[in-house]
Amino acid sequence: MVATKNVEKLERSAVKLTVTVGREDVRKEYAAVIADYTKHARIPGFRPGHVPASVLERKFGEELKLDAMGRVMEKAVEEAVKDIEEKPLAYSTPALEGEPKFDLESDFSFAVTYDVFPTVPIADYQGIEIELPVVEITKEDEERELNEIRERNAIVVDREDGAAAEKGDVATVDYKEIAPDGSPVAGSERADFTFEIGSGYNLFKFDDDILGMRKGDVKRIEKSFPEDYEYKELAGRSVQIEVKLSGLKAKQLPALDDELAQDVSERFKTLDDLKADIRKGLEKRLEQKLRQIKEKAIVDALLARTPVELPASMVNAELAMRWENLKQQMGIDADDKLDRLLSFSGKTRADLLGEWRPNAERAIATRLIIEKLVEVGAYECTEADLEAEYRRVAEEANLSIDEVKAEYGKRGNLEYLRDRIKEDKLMEAIAAAGKIKKGKKLALVDLFADNE
Repeated sequence: MVATKNVEKLERSAVKLTVTVGREDVRKEYAAVIADYTKHARIPGFRPGHVPASVLERKFGEELKLDAMGRVMEKAVEEAVKDIEEKPLAYSTPALEGEPKFDLESDFSFAVTYDVFPTVPIADYQGIEIELPVVEITKEDEERELNEIRERNAIVVDREDGAAAEKGDVATVDYKEIAPDGSPVAGSERADFTFEIGSGYNLFKFDDDILGMRKGDVKRIEKSFPEDYEYKELAGRSVQIEVKLSGLKAKQLPALDDELAQDVSERFKTLDDLKADIRKGLEKRLEQKLRQIKEKAIVDALLARTPVELPASMVNAELAMRWENLKQQMGIDADDKLDRLLSFSGKTRADLLGEWRPNAERAIATRLIIEKLVEVGAYECTEADLEAEYRRVAEEANLSIDEVKAEYGKRGNLEYLRDRIKEDKLMEAIAAAGKIKKGKKLALVDLFADNE
């Protein structure tokens, strides 16, 4: 069918495919359309299947030609892309260029554009500079972890009658916003709201304002909020809130002893066992954080050195997937429901997708570059590699190796694990070929704060 074809490369990994179909094939396809219409057309005065072609052409005219043109283009494109490298992406439907002339007395030429898989250059990863902060785990870090464990295992008890609220107390309050005329603002009431004083876990941030209040006290508070306040409905506003302290409890932290360790886990017999586990956990977290920093530096360098033209349809498919994931996470089953929810925060779907786009483009480009380097480097995941990973996960999760294997099988994540191991080997090779230098000295807590 295809007499000639030509592929022209366009920007952003798109191509223009121009195809010419010979006159005889055009007429043959037109005749096939006439035959189909003859079988199914219902025209007064003619039996089904016996309507003359001339009658059909008078009645349906351009409809016949449009139908034939569509069939010719569909078959021609399918045939044309079979033996060329520039095949359309699965989510990129070829789009017709212009308005081609369909004439039964001449060859038929038309052009379509579509996206193709982008060309991914082999990234040069030699000599990438990686700066890692210098971090030591201190006794302070261990004590902070111990205190967090004590906080999680604390119990709360009622404060004595007449006790004044203090920082660290657990308060239960009823509150509402008061309008300038002294009436409650509809919808602002909240009853039995419980939070720890000093945590800031309340809409109006009135922690300091209720210090010294006693159970049963009611207080009106004036609050002003900056333009960049985290809750947009209060940003730049001054409001009056009425707060009633309806309950007050104190936290009692458990003693630092063997009993606390045993309460945390049956694996621990003594407080020293718990402390050793905390140290081990901190070392693991530090190792993982430094690895994340290292890999981010590598990815940043690879992206800077390796330009990849991402097709629009590939980016749009990624954004569509993220949109569906958001719906699933929020338990929403329809686009219009999520659209309405976004509108409450003054956003549209286009706004959200626009915010996501840079990160989506970075993720796609990173994936393409890494996959290319893994392929070129012929990195493999052996059975020994898998077994080592199973052992590592089993040890960390306190499971048996068989349980870990079963979990990977149940979740269908084995191929993902294989790919991750290959990518880990690539990252190790890039780091080995790079230049790792010491960065600034950081406290552990600052390292995690700087890299959230």
